[in-house]
Amino acid sequence: MKENSNLIRRPAVAGSFYPANAKILKDKIEKYLAAATSSPDSAARMLIVPHAGYDFSGSVAAYAYQAIARRKIKTVVIIGSSHTSYFAGAAIDGYNIWRTPLGDVEVDKRMGEKLVKADKNIKFNSAVHDDDHMIEVQLPFLQTVLAPGFKIMPIALGNMPDESYKDLADALAPFLSSDDLLVISSDMSHYPAYGDANRIDKETLELIQSQDVGRLDDYVSRTMAAGVPNEQTLLCGLEAVKAGIELANKLNWQAEIMHYANSGDSSSGDKDSVVGYGAVIFSTKNYELRINNFEEKDALNENQKKELLKIAKTSVETYVKTGEVADFKISDERLKRPEGIFVTLNKKGELRGCIGLIISTGTPLWENVREMAIAAATEDNRFLPVAENELPELDYEISVLSEPRRINNWQEIKLGEQGVIVTRGSAKGVFLPQVATETGWDREEFLSQLCSQKAGLPPDCYKNDPQVKLEVFTAEVFSE
Repeated sequence: MKENSNLIRRPAVAGSFYPANAKILKDKIEKYLAAATSSPDSAARMLIVPHAGYDFSGSVAAYAYQAIARRKIKTVVIIGSSHTSYFAGAAIDGYNIWRTPLGDVEVDKRMGEKLVKADKNIKFNSAVHDDDHMIEVQLPFLQTVLAPGFKIMPIALGNMPDESYKDLADALAPFLSSDDLLVISSDMSHYPAYGDANRIDKETLELIQSQDVGRLDDYVSRTMAAGVPNEQTLLCGLEAVKAGIELANKLNWQAEIMHYANSGDSSSGDKDSVVGYGAVIFSTKNYELRINNFEEKDALNENQKKELLKIAKTSVETYVKTGEVADFKISDERLKRPEGIFVTLNKKGELRGCIGLIISTGTPLWENVREMAIAAATEDNRFLPVAENELPELDYEISVLSEPRRINNWQEIKLGEQGVIVTRGSAKGVFLPQVATETGWDREEFLSQLCSQKAGLPPDCYKNDPQVKLEVFTAEVFSE
């Protein structure tokens, strides 16, 4: 059957912004993803990512795309501010398919029709999308990190100083489900010197994280009026970013800055004139969960806790005695939810093993308990494997973890309520919330021990190393 070329949007910037060869392109993206230190985040609902040539911005974009790795998504709504046209409202793409070197992606025509009906300022206009790169460059990343089968909804805003961004957010909100993802495409400062870009973009990112459109607009206006040499725009996708923030506020998503760099940081960059790149994710996480005080919808009931403790104990005893992995028939849907956990074994009040999984990669809670219980008994390199004669003396404790969130100030950490993850490159260490209570350490001692003892980093790295990332999480802790 002959394909209708009028219904296919072909690559406009393959071979310039990113490689036209599929293998080289895939290898390049996977290299960026491997270097990013972020982790998959099942609660991520929206990304803000750059759209420059991959050699400059690909390594930054990877920090956000890593958060959605292996996700099964129905439709990815990709919003950018047009680089080629100036118009009122929003332009919905009318093609059936967008093509990249990695294959074809289907456009969600049904969602497009709903949006056009929802607001008179939202219209089909494929011509706006023909030569623009700001949506196209996102597709190879999406094709690499997401499970196959997703559709896309490309949308361009026309950069008019009106409320089109708000109209688009109002129109989109009712049609989004938990199976959809939003991608906001924007670079940051254009063409100031390296130091100016770092200073300006840092504040821009903090204002995006505050999710206050008014303050962001005001900062952009004041900074442009200040006459920073060569600064042409703080956000080339400003209207798209504002639409994303509007949606986040409507749908109760919370922002987290993942990474920042500019073209001056690349091997071929010029520090006299740079473009800035930021990666931000917005998630449905509830940051206010406290130890043993999960919200009702998240909390395990007593029967579920007993079941998990039984799974942990049976798994250890079966494996130590027979070398076999015990099987369980689990019908409780709550125990099938993917969640991070730690299993701790104690013997006569002393630690005998502790291993966990900070973020589940999709495996059900009960399976994570089984695997981590066996690992705590046999793979904790601080101890010899548990012997059969020790089994009657073991006590079991399980910590079910909330999704980690990044913090920018170590003094925000709430000892006894929050566990902490420290990361620098491939070095990583984690302390559960109860470590502070059990040791009596103050905040500085807690973090010093975490850096040196668990991550193999300098004791004060959490204070003065810009490469260090701190994340906090809470835990629901229960034992026999």
